[in-house]
Amino acid sequence: MTTGIDLQGSFIESLKQLGLSDGLSKALWIPLPSFLMIIGATVGVLVVVWLERKISAAAQQRIGPEYAGPLGVLQPVADGIKLVFKEDIVPAKADPWLFTLGPVLVMLPVFVSYLIVPFGQNLIITDLNVGIFLWIVLSSIAPIGLLMSGYASNNKYSLLGGLRAAAQSISYEIPLALSVLAVVMMSNSLSTIDIVQQQSGYGILGWNIWRQPVGFVVFWISALAECERLPFDLPEAEEELVAGYQTEYAGMKFGLFYLGSYVNLVLSALVVAILYLGGWEFPISIDALAGWLGVNESSAWLEVITASLGITMTVLKAYFLIFIAILLRWTVPRVRIDQLLDLGWKFLLPVSLVNLLLTAALKLAFPIAFGG
Repeated sequence: MTTGIDLQGSFIESLKQLGLSDGLSKALWIPLPSFLMIIGATVGVLVVVWLERKISAAAQQRIGPEYAGPLGVLQPVADGIKLVFKEDIVPAKADPWLFTLGPVLVMLPVFVSYLIVPFGQNLIITDLNVGIFLWIVLSSIAPIGLLMSGYASNNKYSLLGGLRAAAQSISYEIPLALSVLAVVMMSNSLSTIDIVQQQSGYGILGWNIWRQPVGFVVFWISALAECERLPFDLPEAEEELVAGYQTEYAGMKFGLFYLGSYVNLVLSALVVAILYLGGWEFPISIDALAGWLGVNESSAWLEVITASLGITMTVLKAYFLIFIAILLRWTVPRVRIDQLLDLGWKFLLPVSLVNLLLTAALKLAFPIAFGG
């Protein structure tokens, strides 16, 4: 299997050839991936905001943004600049510390979760042995920030929105974790790199979506609920709660909630691509293709092509899922809070549990196909 480009090794080796010491070269590498992660996540969110406006407009037979930049591509940037310069208002009887900390607590864990997202064999910020477990842990922090924001606002609508967010998160976190556990069981690892490697070798036929179709559906529904996307946007249902936990927020603090929501949507789509759609893998195995064409797997140009295809495939798979999420917003009606809780506790939880037990049984019966 081709390992692709080792960005860290190439960067450090280049600096050493310029005369820098080994320690200084490694020290200069440390902040670079984090900076690239923040830039990449922010650009990804701007693209999603623009896509959502255009796709929503097409679904409603209208044009959408078109004045700020060609085809309105600068409209999300204009919205961000507007939020930055808006006045930051804190209600008189609100708790100022919790009121400020809430949006930060919602957004920060989502950005940190990008550490474990791989775009290639070596195109990852940090390959942790418990990478996917870390993502689940970090995703459970955001509802605390939402509840904190609702409580600190000193507003009954905000408090109800925060309580709904906490209840919704708990209802869908368990089936989501059980779905992930089934994939981990087949991969025998919690590393996102190992999970993608386990799906490699047979092209599209080796992807987990064929062995875990039920887990894929449960995971995607739970991920949409975690992102508070329609039909699961009850914590901020405008007809009932004005704007839920965001009612008293303005300016950039309000923007942080939306930024966190969109960053989380992109992250969830990337995780689905990693767990069920082969991650950076091409539908046709690159190794097999190179073997058929008689190309040396260790050649430099093949490594460049493999790395470029890996990044492209991961992003394309993620944005295909985002496209489906945006279409769902305009085709599926919003559920009630009792329907939301029933779906989580009475349907998704038992289905995900049965799926996990079935995976364990198939792993014992067919160890070659299910990672024995």
